[in-house]
Amino acid sequence: MTLEHCDLLIVGAGPAGMAAAVAAAPSGASIVVIDDNPAPGGQIWRDGPGATLPPAARKWRDALERHANIRVCSGTRVVAAPSRNELLLEDAERGWCMRWNKLILCTGARELLLPFPGWTVPGVTGAGGLQALVKAGLPVEGERIVIAGSGPLLLAAAATARTAGAKVVRIAEQASFAAVAGFAASLPRWPGKAVQAITLAHAQYRTSSRIVSVQGGTQVESVRLRQGPREVEIACDRVACGFGLVPNTQLGQMLGCALTTGGTGVQALAVDARQATSLPDVYAAGECTGFGGSERALAQGAIAGLAAIGNEHAAKQHERERARWDAFAAQLHRSFALASANKHMPQPDTLVCRCEDVPFSALAGCSGWTDAKLHRRCGMGACQGRVCGDAAQFLFGWSPPTPRPPLSPARIATLAGLAGPGDVDRQ
Repeated sequence: MTLEHCDLLIVGAGPAGMAAAVAAAPSGASIVVIDDNPAPGGQIWRDGPGATLPPAARKWRDALERHANIRVCSGTRVVAAPSRNELLLEDAERGWCMRWNKLILCTGARELLLPFPGWTVPGVTGAGGLQALVKAGLPVEGERIVIAGSGPLLLAAAATARTAGAKVVRIAEQASFAAVAGFAASLPRWPGKAVQAITLAHAQYRTSSRIVSVQGGTQVESVRLRQGPREVEIACDRVACGFGLVPNTQLGQMLGCALTTGGTGVQALAVDARQATSLPDVYAAGECTGFGGSERALAQGAIAGLAAIGNEHAAKQHERERARWDAFAAQLHRSFALASANKHMPQPDTLVCRCEDVPFSALAGCSGWTDAKLHRRCGMGACQGRVCGDAAQFLFGWSPPTPRPPLSPARIATLAGLAGPGDVDRQ
């Protein structure tokens, strides 16, 4: 297995990763950006047959390509960290080790999926998952879609579905009318977001509305929603649910980075004013430090990239922009905090761990994640607790499972690289 080297390694090619690379590039440092998607852009600017990239995405892609010292490795995953300042990587063709002097983690976030009766029926996805599927070419023209959960992602998913020809028959937001109205009233502080909100407005948007169950056998047939004090049933062909985002901290945790729990109660990578983590020479930017939108990620990424090359003065120039979007993120979190009523969505027979068919009733008496894993096999399946672990943290307050290598499925030949640096070909 080969060993490669770079001055700056950036994990993640979303807005934060692209901004970090472009900010650091004028230093002449050798920069490698790795990402598991086919092209840069992250989840928010995901490309595909059904995607129309916004101008900002193309601008940042072009900026990456202009710098000869930036190498982008798409379709590449981190498998493990064999030794200090070294990551084991894999793409479709090979596995190799990358040694770095500085590291910036821009690992983004994933959707929080919460269990409810019928959430395993074919045709039920995450809200962001629906966006990704449509952008990848999933045909939804003519389908009736219900989108439920919390946050602006619901409106963005609805817009993506409408553009692809679907009929969005309901957007069910769990936050109250007062909370959403307060958020809307604050948007003039961020004019671009105010314009975006007007663009995404939808006649079928309802507040104080949450999902009760999905009906269907081999496919979604209808969904029941609690609208205030009453329940309504809506016929539909597809349901997309998103209850916010969870920072992807697994790689940072495995390396030893400290975590922080902000006002949302969700753990994220802890960073200082320079976006530095608790580990020397390791920085973090974007939604792995807490979610707050692409603008915040771009500002954080620029600061991290400049700090990593030692340009502290230039990094400070982006602090006001970061503070502006930190304020937006705080307002977002306050307005769309999940109500405790969402903890009552699962019924005793509702599966929490879909991989191992573990129902809610089997977990209710467990003392914590380790107990549930040892005695109920929760988190022992293919997702290794990435879905049910987040759900269990929300439902029961359990600490998420500790990440361990490999971080993603890998070939045996790649895993052999974990044997140690002595077995790596130097070049």
